[in-house]
Amino acid sequence: MESVERYRHDQFLRLYVEHEEDLRGFVRSLVPTLEDAREVLQETAALLWRKFDDLDSTENFRRWAFGVARMEALTFRRDRARDRHVFSEDLIRLLEAEAEEAAVQGYREVRALEACLKKLPQVQRTSLETAYSTGARIDEMALASGRTPMALYKVLHRLRMTLADCIRMTLEREEGTA
Repeated sequence: MESVERYRHDQFLRLYVEHEEDLRGFVRSLVPTLEDAREVLQETAALLWRKFDDLDSTENFRRWAFGVARMEALTFRRDRARDRHVFSEDLIRLLEAEAEEAAVQGYREVRALEACLKKLPQVQRTSLETAYSTGARIDEMALASGRTPMALYKVLHRLRMTLADCIRMTLEREEGTA
């Protein structure tokens, strides 16, 4: 693979993976079943790659990808128009707007959570990461830290409440400056 082609391929993959979860949720809101969403998302990904050179700026990838996904979902729906489970155009527009809003809000919340986690002391961050890692057991963590399981649950609860407050304030600040 030529160096320029490899660069474009890598650039596309990075952008696609960054936005794939939001795109999946968006497409899922536009078609009736999970299987339909998979099919539309697969067609969307193939089309995005084929038309990637048409993208004017990588900063616009998300909006561009959502537009392509919307058109693919509409094409999918048109092709299955005889199915009684097909959504009306008005409902599709409503679901589309709500899905895009939810995706943006989810992205903002994740960014706020990451910023709030960075504000915690390392010991607290480590406790949270350990407690919420796969296979973690509170009884083992409590024993290792010299606490009772109930005491550890209370510590984790306070940390979650601290993070929730921080996220809420961060989002409110963002909305105030937007």
